[in-house]
Parts: sequence; structure tokens; C-alpha cells
Amino acid sequence: MAAKRKVKVKKTAKYYRENPEARAQKAKYDTAYHSTPERREYRRKLAKARRKAGVMGKGGKDMSHTKSGKLVRESSSANRARNGAGGKAKRK
Repeated sequence: MAAKRKVKVKKTAKYYRENPEARAQKAKYDTAYHSTPERREYRRKLAKARRKAGVMGKGGKDMSHTKSGKLVRESSSANRARNGAGGKAKRK
């Protein structure tokens, strides 16, 4: 049997694991933010595009917005990392 792989925990995840009050506060904020009509509409639009592309419910690629506003298929890791550390946008 293969050796168990060690998972490196990032700073933010480590912080929230060690501070349950902050974690609860973040969960409360996230719930409120993601229940706004704007966020729900945004998710609806992406879900519709994923259904049309035939990838809904199968994992795999995300539907991603280009700078021109068009929706394209893109790997989830590239899509979700784009405006990450320092807000450095990669051209798409």
C-alpha cells in the first residue's frame, strides 16, 4: 500500500482551523453574500451555460468569463486561481 500523502495547509485555512470564532463569522458572511439576488443570478447563468455545454453534473471544466464578457470552458484550477494572490490577473 502506498504511503499516505501529506497535505500542506495554506495560511488562510490554517488560520480558520485555529480560530473557530473567525471561522463562524466568515461562514455567516459567506452565507449572506452568496444568497444575494446578484450572486444567485450569476450562478444561474453559469449553470445554464454548463448544461448547454453538456458538462453539468459531470465535474471537469468551469464556464469562465472572458474580458469581453463571453463564456468559455476553462479548467477549474485556472479559472479559480486567476485573481488570487495580489489580484494579479492573467490574460485570457
